[in-house]
Amino acid sequence: MSRPVVAIVGRPNVGKSTLFNALAGERISIVKDTPGVTRDRIYADVSWLDYNFTMIDTGGIEPESGDVILSQMREQAQIAIDTADVIIFITDVKQGLVDSDSKVADMLRRSHKPVVLVVNKVDSFEKYMTDVYEFYNLGIGDPHPISAASMLGLGDMLDEVVKHFPDSSKQDDDDDRPRVAIVGKPNVGKSSLINKLAREDRVIVSDIAGTTRDAIDTAIKYDGMEYIFIDTAGLRRKNKIKEDIERYSIIRAVSAVERADVVIVVIDATEGVTEQDAKIAGIAHERGKGIIIAVNKWDAIEKDNNTVKQHTEKIRQILSFIPYAEILFISAKSGQRLNKIFELIDVVIENNSMRVATGVLNEIVTEAVAMQQPPTDKGKRLKIYYVTQVSVKPPTFVIFVNDKNLMHFSYTRYLENRIRDTFGFRGTALKFITRERKENE
Repeated sequence: MSRPVVAIVGRPNVGKSTLFNALAGERISIVKDTPGVTRDRIYADVSWLDYNFTMIDTGGIEPESGDVILSQMREQAQIAIDTADVIIFITDVKQGLVDSDSKVADMLRRSHKPVVLVVNKVDSFEKYMTDVYEFYNLGIGDPHPISAASMLGLGDMLDEVVKHFPDSSKQDDDDDRPRVAIVGKPNVGKSSLINKLAREDRVIVSDIAGTTRDAIDTAIKYDGMEYIFIDTAGLRRKNKIKEDIERYSIIRAVSAVERADVVIVVIDATEGVTEQDAKIAGIAHERGKGIIIAVNKWDAIEKDNNTVKQHTEKIRQILSFIPYAEILFISAKSGQRLNKIFELIDVVIENNSMRVATGVLNEIVTEAVAMQQPPTDKGKRLKIYYVTQVSVKPPTFVIFVNDKNLMHFSYTRYLENRIRDTFGFRGTALKFITRERKENE
């Protein structure tokens, strides 16, 4: 089931980043007493009780501002609103209800999304509660008093937020078609790729509105099998401000990746891998999705016998955290190697759902331990009792050991490599959890 998306919006300097950092558990957004410091939309995964969701921090909305940066931030916030399942609208009790709050409230009302109204900086409920009641005038529900800086009232606020989460399990149960997200920077050819796939196979079953207004799910049939392609290519800036355009694609990638089984990260062959590509690939990796790297515009590259090897090595070097990802050189324009995409999708989905019998798995691990002894610390050696696979999507393994502090990540990586050597697991991340157990258990 995909994580719901929660966006924190409001005017500049009302404490959005402070709230974001309090919920995310780390200082991710820069916090300063200067309006407009949070220029990037940042996201984090948050857990509350039995719920997991993705939270987006946005730049402050100045509804009437002609300032270039504030205009960009307003546009970022609008994309976050369009993408979110639930919106936290944060206001400031010390500044009181101002005209801009009413304008932001109007913007949120038009979105028809669930809105949780939060009044921040309520350091003392007794002292400020009468001021909180003023925010009923916004007409978007009950105001929830909190102090993000003092961590007051956050539980009650989150209880209200999770009430609005959609029940996406029904959709997941009913529809078992493979879901493929096409993600990447703007203008790398994501739309062209989907259009070409759809046109080449001449069987577009339907266009289905996605969970966000700017994502379209396209059903494409290939070789008797139907796939759902989630297109994140529709974002086009309405104005001519070009600065920071790449940042706008991140949250849309988060939303698409959440819903996908396989993520195709489209890279421009003429540019190579950029920092933005690495961020988007990182989102897919963190969530344990199957990953294919499609190097598009391959027809525009001058080639010799070493070109593919050189490009592959460069991609592997920059995206070293996903050595398992499949790489495919394509041209959406000419259709070069596009038939290979479906073949790879099938392989990656199969590997992402692969289960390995415990007996066979432990034979491989025992052999690996014999070839390379586990690490020691202060005379104590790591003992691996046994390993078992507990889930799929991604394949997840629990390693039972005598002392998990001795389980260095490099040894986990070594075991992962041995497991991959035996079973393949092409195109999918593997997750390892280390648990301690007593020798006589």
